Amino acid sequence: MNDFLFFASLMLALIVIIGYVNEKWTKLTYEIALLLFSAVIGGIITLILAGSGGLTVKELLQTVQVFDLNKFLMKGVLCFMLFAGARNLKLYDFRKNARSVSVLAFLCTLLGAGIYGLLFFALSLVLKLGFSLPMCLMFGSIIAPTDPIAATSILKKFGLPRKTGFLMEAESLLNDGVGVALFVCFSGMVTAGESGSFVLLMCREILGAVLIGTAVSIVCLFLLFHTGDPQRKIFASLLSVSLSFFLCELFDCSGAIACVVNGVLFSTVRGRVNKDEELKELDSFWESLDVLLNSVLYVILGLSFVRILQMPMVGVLSAAAIVINFAARYISVLTGTAFMGTLPDGYKRGGFSLLFTWGGLRGGLSIALAMSTRSFVPLNDYQVILGCAYAIVFFTTVIQGLTMKKIFSVCS
Repeated sequence: MNDFLFFASLMLALIVIIGYVNEKWTKLTYEIALLLFSAVIGGIITLILAGSGGLTVKELLQTVQVFDLNKFLMKGVLCFMLFAGARNLKLYDFRKNARSVSVLAFLCTLLGAGIYGLLFFALSLVLKLGFSLPMCLMFGSIIAPTDPIAATSILKKFGLPRKTGFLMEAESLLNDGVGVALFVCFSGMVTAGESGSFVLLMCREILGAVLIGTAVSIVCLFLLFHTGDPQRKIFASLLSVSLSFFLCELFDCSGAIACVVNGVLFSTVRGRVNKDEELKELDSFWESLDVLLNSVLYVILGLSFVRILQMPMVGVLSAAAIVINFAARYISVLTGTAFMGTLPDGYKRGGFSLLFTWGGLRGGLSIALAMSTRSFVPLNDYQVILGCAYAIVFFTTVIQGLTMKKIFSVCS
């Protein structure tokens, strides 16, 4: 209990103090400020502890127990964050843009993972890292999915056109399942295990998640809209998300996609039921929970960013990982535009591809997947994978996030 209270107090103190400083002086985008200031604080604390203990930073990082982001995100709060992000999207918009969303979420993610893996394999040969092709492809699957949390919390603040903004959010909400399926396939190759047919795996991950998410949503939505108690409405929505994610974990489906289905169905049904006053407390609850969980996640990412120093050739590999990520994302989106038909809001292929490449932010999901490789890859390889993932997340969130408005004006 004391550990929990200490962690909760630390997180809330950082969130409040950084938020206040940013509101009064720096005035950065809220999530970017949390990540940036937390990274600085984490670095300063690490240097102080290393100096006082006579250890190098790398030695300190190897002895200090680091918070398990993989369990916190993948086994804990991810389902609620995805629901909160998807609850403002509607089924009608998905049907209307089904072709474009499918290309971005499925084809572009698959291409991005493959291209990144091949380019990183070439880099491994040049730098003599000793990475196998399956391991590089696995790393590509970790990096390829854009982050739904970053997309819904950062990109929507830059005034993107409605159709373009919807495509960005919808892609990021759906490609998690594709990325996880690819990760399972390639990690099975790395461990020489049987991961099964990719097509069957995708059907199980995605179709199974849709069925589970829909079935649970129908029951919980009935309860939600047929009770007059505001607290019970909140409990029903929480049940819908948690039960869907639990059943998907039980049947090896994508819990992320099931929670997106929950959010979209809730938003669709809510739009057809005139109960704004009755649902006011429910909306307020999810808005507050969304902000809190996002804030905690960005603070944790910032504090743990110093782990990048464990990576050998940290400068060279970080820069190379960022450049390869940009190239793989741009090529995959540019290729995907050939299958999308008419692009939204009058964009040309080049401008659309640049905008979606620069808006393809990465976040906690990539770090969590990278951390999960610790159990089956050598320590040196794990440090490279995790370090490169941190470099990409930091660059895309801070640098690309801060310059997104300028890129949008260039591409328009």
